[in-house]
Amino acid sequence: MTAIRIMAAGLALASAAACSAPAPPRAQAGTAGTVCAAPRGAPGAETATTIDVIQQAYFCILGNYYGGATLDARPLLNAGFAALTQELNRNGRDVPEAGMPALTGDRETDWTAFETAYRKVTDQVPGLRDKLAVVTLEAMVAALGDNHARWTHDVERPPDSYDGDGYGLGLLANVNGPQVDGNPGVALPPLFVTAVQGGAARAAGLRPGDIVESVDGSAPFIDGKATPAIAALYPAYPEARPVRLRLLRQSTGRRWSVTLEPGLYPQDPADLRVVTAKLLDDDIAYVRLRGFAPDSADRVFKAIARLRAGRTLSGVVLDLRGNGGGSPVEATRLVSAFGHGKVTAYQCSADAACETTRTDDTVELLGLPLVALTDRGCASACEHFSSAVKDLRLGRLVGTRTAGVISGPAQPYLLANNTLLSFPARHHLGPDREVIDRIGVPPDHHVPLTPRDAAAGRDPALAKALTLLNE
Repeated sequence: MTAIRIMAAGLALASAAACSAPAPPRAQAGTAGTVCAAPRGAPGAETATTIDVIQQAYFCILGNYYGGATLDARPLLNAGFAALTQELNRNGRDVPEAGMPALTGDRETDWTAFETAYRKVTDQVPGLRDKLAVVTLEAMVAALGDNHARWTHDVERPPDSYDGDGYGLGLLANVNGPQVDGNPGVALPPLFVTAVQGGAARAAGLRPGDIVESVDGSAPFIDGKATPAIAALYPAYPEARPVRLRLLRQSTGRRWSVTLEPGLYPQDPADLRVVTAKLLDDDIAYVRLRGFAPDSADRVFKAIARLRAGRTLSGVVLDLRGNGGGSPVEATRLVSAFGHGKVTAYQCSADAACETTRTDDTVELLGLPLVALTDRGCASACEHFSSAVKDLRLGRLVGTRTAGVISGPAQPYLLANNTLLSFPARHHLGPDREVIDRIGVPPDHHVPLTPRDAAAGRDPALAKALTLLNE
């Protein structure tokens, strides 16, 4: 996994936990012993996932998830049991009792039937019990089909001694890691390298603009649709499986294959900073914001103030490309520097009762024209900001449509094995009450990056932004 992807994943989790600073989740009991509540402090050491933990998660979802009160729980149980049987098959241990029980739609009755069948199966394969529990719960959460619902467990990070280094193949592509995981349907061919950060990719001589024609022998796109093969470009630590790429360099017509070994590699410190800034055309502030981390709005304001010292600025370019989200509180504060007295979003319950998120009018207005650069890597809190800019006419968006990964503000719940389950209790709508989740925010000016642009070091979206601000 590249450091950018790690950061994006972390920011997405932060967004899930912090979106619009909702009230702490209430404790919820489904049946005796299944209470789930907000974590207090850091969780303890993770213990084994059991059927009791799965039960706790099941009733936690039904009691607290958006629409949970009327949610048909049968698809969750079906998905969990299907995952269990598939894992049995993968391990060559299928058993006669591994049949899905009949479900009635009554949540308590269906859980009892599911648990009885589950225990009959797992009692016969005690060596697989832990693995079966994990895949079952993963599948149940996935069955919600919600990009802000996740079960966080068994997370392994690179050693502290390598803090600041990246992990992966050492490249970024136009289809990024979170997009592969959460919304692959928005990816467009061809797959090509957009940046070489180091590691195996640099050692092998890859360059921006190189087109990836195959990944481990599989096409990244079939009939214009992304395939799971793309995920191999973003291996998760500590995976160290080599990845074989077939490449095309358009400028020379060269085709060749290379095998890249994932590993740790030093990164440019600039790639690790949340906010970087510089002056363009002598009077335009360019600010790159990689995520809505705590205090990121203030960091942007300070960066603009430094560039503004001793000169008159004519505008701001805010580069949000690849911004995986983070704290929507920070997104709202940043929007507030361009407009006051506005509603920036709505958070709505299943019965359509909505709470408003408003600008923080204590934030000082910058009084500068704004152009924001967006792409399919702009997700969650980044989309909160982008939709507010567009709907409220606070600036213009240039680039490509955002990710469409903003289902709602997720809440974390601590399970009995010290793992975290999180999901939304409310769904996000834009300032015009439009649905952004799975759709994204369209730019005012569609300016995609091409392989030839990347190879030549051109940034057409930035060029368009400068043109707009110089009009």
